Amino acid sequence: MNALVALCHFCELHGPRTLFCTEAVHPPSPSPPQPGPVIPGDRDREADREGEGLTMRANSSATQRADMCEGCRSLPASHPGFVSVDSETGIRYLSHQHPRQQQLFSVVRQACVRSLSCEVCPGREGPIFFGDEQHGFVFSHTFFIKDSLARGFQRWYSIVVVAMDRIYLINSWPFLLRHLRLTIQSLQNTALKVFDSEQCVCPQRAVRMNSAFSPAVFPHQRSGNAARSLTSLTQHPNLWASLHSSFSWLLKACGSRLTEKLLEGAPTEDTLVLIERQTEQEEEMSGWDGAEGGGSNPQPSQSESVQAKDFQFDDGRQEDLLGPKFKSLRHLRQVLGASDFRQLAWHVLMGNQVIWRGADPGLIQSAFNVLKALLPVGCVRAVPYSPHYEEAYRCNFLGLSPDVPIPAHVSSSEFSMLVDVLNVERGCVNPVSDDDILSLYQFNISSANTQPTDKGPTLLNKIEVALSNGNLSVEVVSLCLLCLKEEWMNKVKVLFKFSKVDGRGKEDTQKVLALLGATGPGEEDNVRLLKFWMTGLSKLYKSHLMTAVRGGERTLSQ
Repeated sequence: MNALVALCHFCELHGPRTLFCTEAVHPPSPSPPQPGPVIPGDRDREADREGEGLTMRANSSATQRADMCEGCRSLPASHPGFVSVDSETGIRYLSHQHPRQQQLFSVVRQACVRSLSCEVCPGREGPIFFGDEQHGFVFSHTFFIKDSLARGFQRWYSIVVVAMDRIYLINSWPFLLRHLRLTIQSLQNTALKVFDSEQCVCPQRAVRMNSAFSPAVFPHQRSGNAARSLTSLTQHPNLWASLHSSFSWLLKACGSRLTEKLLEGAPTEDTLVLIERQTEQEEEMSGWDGAEGGGSNPQPSQSESVQAKDFQFDDGRQEDLLGPKFKSLRHLRQVLGASDFRQLAWHVLMGNQVIWRGADPGLIQSAFNVLKALLPVGCVRAVPYSPHYEEAYRCNFLGLSPDVPIPAHVSSSEFSMLVDVLNVERGCVNPVSDDDILSLYQFNISSANTQPTDKGPTLLNKIEVALSNGNLSVEVVSLCLLCLKEEWMNKVKVLFKFSKVDGRGKEDTQKVLALLGATGPGEEDNVRLLKFWMTGLSKLYKSHLMTAVRGGERTLSQ
């Protein structure tokens, strides 16, 4: 982590001072080899001596000032400091009273002064965030340490974490707060034991109440009381070594807990929907865990069971399925035939319920896995295999066992399609491979829909062109399908903003459809597809549009 951790103290005589500082020094980039013999181990020892020498030279002038008291000093000027080396990355963690670079010294000095003067939270104890691009951003946690000789019987300290990356520091807030509080509580508990023991020997409150106040004597009393170091307050012989270990671990752990990932552009709607579904599932699971912890064990309802199966379907992988299976949309098209595949894909894109009924759940789930690539993630609601019929509002992909009857209102509806998977009876012939699905199964497709499916939608026409092109590999077809879905999802966003959010009339909506290229041949199918895909938009996108519109209305009214 490119940051720096420092312990600061508000001295009653000299104001805010930096007591202890830990920084991470990254290894230099490798240089070309120089001619001449190289003795193994000399380079590492030389680097160690160089790092320690830099630290000492940078701190020698700062630590030997005449105005420093015992309370302002942590390590003596002759102390070499502490060095820890990460064997995995080669990063060196150096600790001394001040940073080794003059620029960092100024940054830490300013963070120290602000953390103990103007940038404090209510109650003067707790975390706060401040900073700017020029001087860096600071996470500061102020706290008190008990001292029987101090004013108010306590002294004021802070631990600051300085970094130039504002977003990274803010994202690390919970982690830093949790672990810095452990360090602070350890210091406070140790100092409290020393404070109680000193109070038992000589109660300072009674001494101060009985002593006469003299303006001439007060500065000397104050000067003597201000000179107690943190080591004296805690009676910890290895205090600075312990803080070096804690701060070094904090920098290493905080730097490794967050990693950067390269994202090409903004997240897609599919990504946003997957994040929302995962969040909802985690909330439901935590709710069930809380109910079980309270002594009850509620059973999920039927809709919750369907939703749970939906997540299992979304997470299913083709390689985990046993037996014969469909490998891609092109494979499914070859097995069913071009005409039946177009009819099937048409029902999928229109949002109609597609029912597969057969005795092989693996084959049915593999068909759903390849068919769901035609739709946005938000439009996919699937029950891979069920012993009873599920209504269309619960799922648009439904797998059934062969003995499940189809209700009359479903079989006669034009908004559903049934694919019966029948086992082919074979005599004593040579066994066939699992890839030869046609020799194992027969597919009967039926639907009450009488509308022709050969005109549109436009998206289906483009998909069939890609699937029928033998020069394109399966991977290229998948990328082509992804681009086509993104193109039509952008059209869906425009139509949703225009019709649902802005509330435009039918005539204006027709002009927008013409602008989007959704009119002409297959216009009715294009409009049905766009309206169905609106249901797949993420909640975040919809709420963002509504918030923006309401904010604009308030601005206009003002």
